Amino acid sequence: MLRRNFLLASAAAPALFGRNRIDLSRISLLTDEIAKSPAEAIAFCRQYGIRNVELRGVPGGGGTYAFLDEAVLRGVSRELHEAGLQVSFLNTPMLKFTMPGTEPARRRNETPEQRAKREERDKQQFDKRIDDLRKAIRAAHIFDVHDIRVFTFSRVADPAAILPKVAPILDEMAAIAEKEGVRLLVENEGSCNVATSPELAQICKLVPRKGLGINWDPVNALGFKEVSWPDGYKALPRKRIHNVQMKARALVIGPDFVDWKSIFNALAADGYKGKIGLETHVFDGTLIEKAHLCMKKIQELVS
Repeated sequence: MLRRNFLLASAAAPALFGRNRIDLSRISLLTDEIAKSPAEAIAFCRQYGIRNVELRGVPGGGGTYAFLDEAVLRGVSRELHEAGLQVSFLNTPMLKFTMPGTEPARRRNETPEQRAKREERDKQQFDKRIDDLRKAIRAAHIFDVHDIRVFTFSRVADPAAILPKVAPILDEMAAIAEKEGVRLLVENEGSCNVATSPELAQICKLVPRKGLGINWDPVNALGFKEVSWPDGYKALPRKRIHNVQMKARALVIGPDFVDWKSIFNALAADGYKGKIGLETHVFDGTLIEKAHLCMKKIQELVS
């Protein structure tokens, strides 16, 4: 009965929360998933009347936006502004490596020498995490974007046991972000220690700071047999959700379709103010084609 009432309430949400409904103005596109160059990404956005973009890697290559030189970032910012585009979310790979002293659950076939090199590389990344954070914050200020993506280290066999050790690291970083007027959003990622909605809830409980929130990707939890909607959504601390991402797999490809219409309605009903970012994420050579298919589906969902 509770589940039935929840679904009925979600279905009624557009009428009850019309001012906060998810429409095309709330859709954002990850530029390196819709084009092979920055110019093509801008053209793609113009074709569909999109005014928001998420940044990660430079389309076609050229590095991660968050860590580029200041002069380059300012040039990109001008270009986006002239195109009428606003950056809604800055995706970074921060903490997407193995935490020193832990063993990843996804074991690799490594020689002792390869393992030693990997561990040294992970340690170097760990040691420069605050420097990387400050670079990402600088980029966020240049792009006038408030939210920055972060991860929770490579997944171990017992993530619940390691999260209390991950939390102080995130807390330190979130405190710095908070002072700089930005916020870190933890993404649930299958290869990391936070992969499911309950794990997102756990890390938010461990780090109650305002400078830490959620970037929710329902598709990333499917590999853990999570029913992302409505079960996963109900497990989340909804006021901590500040960005949501969708993928072609659950939108136009299948077989793991997600009921995005109901999710949109529930987000609107719960007062969600953020954007919905399209991360097409197709690796068979049809990325751009699938991005166009996704946009047609999104147009149907928000009509």
